Amino acid sequence: MALSAQQKYQVGCIGFYNFENLFDTLNDPTINDEEFLPEGANRYSPEIYQEKLEHLAKVVSELGTELTPDGVSILGVAEVENRKVLEDFSQQPLVKSRNYQIVHFDSPDRRGIDVALLYQPKYFTVTASRAVPLMIYGDDSTRIYTRDILFVSGLYNGEPLHVLVNHWPSRRGGESATQPLRNAGAMVCKQIVDSLVALDANAKVLIMGDLNDDPVSPSVRQVLNAKRKKDQVRPGGLFNPMYDYYKKGIGTLAYRDAWSLFDQIILSEGFINPAAGGFQYFQTNIHNEPYLIQKTGHFKGYPFRTYAGSQYLGGYSDHFPVYIVLVKAI
Repeated sequence: MALSAQQKYQVGCIGFYNFENLFDTLNDPTINDEEFLPEGANRYSPEIYQEKLEHLAKVVSELGTELTPDGVSILGVAEVENRKVLEDFSQQPLVKSRNYQIVHFDSPDRRGIDVALLYQPKYFTVTASRAVPLMIYGDDSTRIYTRDILFVSGLYNGEPLHVLVNHWPSRRGGESATQPLRNAGAMVCKQIVDSLVALDANAKVLIMGDLNDDPVSPSVRQVLNAKRKKDQVRPGGLFNPMYDYYKKGIGTLAYRDAWSLFDQIILSEGFINPAAGGFQYFQTNIHNEPYLIQKTGHFKGYPFRTYAGSQYLGGYSDHFPVYIVLVKAI
């Protein structure tokens, strides 16, 4: 869609960022956080934790500010240890004035990392939230404990909005061997979207997260059936604006000198159907500023991460954040 110069618009910015191992420095005996303790392998001191918070706040403070002074009104996050680290993040000087509120549930993930949602109450009012468990099993029928899917509903400037925050199972053990695990995550999201669209054909639903899959992977392209072009999307279907970035070789993380685009925001048809009214999709951005890229060493050209193994690099995250821009004619 093109914006006319005469028409005035309300702008909304919604993002996702993998915070890459945002642990506190306290030992939680219920999870495996030993390497992220002052005496652990990473020598994870209060000073390093504070610098990590400041770095993340700098990045988040910049997202979307070219279009709206308030930046991201809603931000899904992954790889956070608990609610406390989110509270500490929200109090960082660069983002404190935004008054980010928190939706978080503890996941049964073995490493103790969760997903969460941060939002500015100026824009978004939460009406319901729940953790949706991902019930997946190994070949021996034992449950694989991973991150829950966070399902949040609310009013975005008075308009109903639903957000699913994901961090699907990783590719550890091989991409094809673990593909069914991510397909299962996609199926849970698809069922929720289908149920919301059955109640309201124009329902506005966002599927966001670190999917550990690309836009062309079976979980996204087949299970979600998320389309590359708006005119391919049928009623009740999904649009994936990240597809074009991926086809141009632009990603959000790098591994073995190849770029992947695991961090995605996928939209229900209500966001691209002008007849639905309200907020409509305008554009997508990957925030890959030069300072977020490592300049030297083994990971030169990759996202500037916090650690390489147990060596502290002092970076930001091994993922770039992504965000979408929504507009509504006034």
